[in-house]
Amino acid sequence: MTGILTIGWNGARQAVAPAGVVDKLSVLAAAILITASTAATVLEQSALDNQSGGATSSDTGAAPTTLPTKETMVGAYTGVPYTYPSPVHIHKEGGEDFTIDSVHWYTAPFHNPIYYGARVMQWFTGGKAGVMLDFMHSKAMARLDKEANFSGQIDGKPLPARARIRDIVKKLEFSHGHNMLLLTGLLRLPGIGAHLSPYVGVGGGALLPHAEVALTAPGHPRTYEYNYAGPAGQALVGLEVRLSKMSFFVEYKFTYGKYGAPLSQMDGSWLFSDLWREFQRWRKGEQPPGGHIDTDIVSHQVVSGLAVRFAPRPAAP
Repeated sequence: MTGILTIGWNGARQAVAPAGVVDKLSVLAAAILITASTAATVLEQSALDNQSGGATSSDTGAAPTTLPTKETMVGAYTGVPYTYPSPVHIHKEGGEDFTIDSVHWYTAPFHNPIYYGARVMQWFTGGKAGVMLDFMHSKAMARLDKEANFSGQIDGKPLPARARIRDIVKKLEFSHGHNMLLLTGLLRLPGIGAHLSPYVGVGGGALLPHAEVALTAPGHPRTYEYNYAGPAGQALVGLEVRLSKMSFFVEYKFTYGKYGAPLSQMDGSWLFSDLWREFQRWRKGEQPPGGHIDTDIVSHQVVSGLAVRFAPRPAAP
């Protein structure tokens, strides 16, 4: 997966120019087209399910298989996030200590690596309440050509009160990515017929970001590796379109991630090896040579995807 295997620094994608109104409308249109085309396929299949299922239901008197019940769902999705600007604080004991206020983030959800998510949901008896393990791979990349307010110092030298971010920090992003792993409780709302099932959820968990940070001043090696951060959380509301064996869903999410990520000044490799290396440093009480980066990543997200349902077989009469 593109979100698991990192790529070289020289091969990293260059910063995208600030998006204008046309760019934002293009992203929104792409999301609408993806959702609409998937929904059209789902609704067409739903009509076929109704035609084939009507006779069976009338003959046997059985309840429609599309009604919510105890079941397991495995799904994947894509979507479009909007991330609020936020202050960024980079600090190291006895070293650099400065704040950028504020950083404007862009997400480029359809540029490699794309926005994606994967989830496993377990609905309990009756299908009214459930729990979900939700993994999201998004991105948060600083608009380096924007001006921002600065305070603090690097190498003992005070920073200008206002400057282009690029003049102080040449790399500042979580593009492989702004990863969230969240355990979320779910509750179904009253259904709309046999096929439409609205639901809500709230949950929390951890961040597994890939920090890419480099100062413009010489003598400060870059950080390019995965690490632990958090806590993180989400609140969501969604609508599930239930077919005979699978579901299409559209969802709005509000997500929050609190970063306190270490700056190791190292080039990482794989997700799990980077996390293991960070755990070993933490266990030994080692401080990261580049200090820490602190910020809050707060986003609105609209996602859509497909899920396959696995329900237990009814007991034989």
